[in-house]
Amino acid sequence: MSSTSKDLPADRQGKPAPGLSRVLLVEDDAILAMALEDALLRAGAGTVTICASVEKTMRELEGELRADAIVLDVHLADRDDGWALAELVTMLGPRPPRIAFSTGSPEAIPASVAALGPVFVKPYDPDDLVAALVEGGKSGLFTILRRTPR
Repeated sequence: MSSTSKDLPADRQGKPAPGLSRVLLVEDDAILAMALEDALLRAGAGTVTICASVEKTMRELEGELRADAIVLDVHLADRDDGWALAELVTMLGPRPPRIAFSTGSPEAIPASVAALGPVFVKPYDPDDLVAALVEGGKSGLFTILRRTPR
């Protein structure tokens, strides 16, 4: 199931978010998936594709369109190691998609994998996750300076 910002009423459409033209949302909780989808579209994501299983996610990743960002649930209906998808997507070329984890079990993510993106512990505000994805896509001098510890 894919949605685009054009699916939203005009007053809820965000200006295009740089680097978020296509987002894969790997989440098997339908209510959370809809809340995240809404937040992403309001923030200007071009297309959000919801995948409720590792199997569907793999089909999407094998497709022609490349994701700019992936939100990964750790425990899915068909697998308990949804975090393994993060390792896979880092091998998708020189510019892999940004990754954010969405989980009730942050301890289940190996430390080396958790270092690939921010970890959001359920329940959380969907807008916080969206902000992290948008900020993660910025690579200008000011963003680098903001990230540098003082």
